[in-house]
Amino acid sequence: MTVSTPCVDICRIDPESRLCTGCLRSIDEITRWAGMTETQRLEIMADLPARTLPAAMRPAD
Repeated sequence: MTVSTPCVDICRIDPESRLCTGCLRSIDEITRWAGMTETQRLEIMADLPARTLPAAMRPAD
């Protein structure tokens, strides 16, 4: 079974927002991810597009 994940292997936590600059998950979400149900993961993933990082921490295109 494949676990859904937004991880893009850019793992750096922004100290201001406490979000990963690659996937925009919080440290808590990343820590709990493997123990979550698929429904819980999909709910978080649906919320990710609404999250933003400070301009200085956004990955370059």
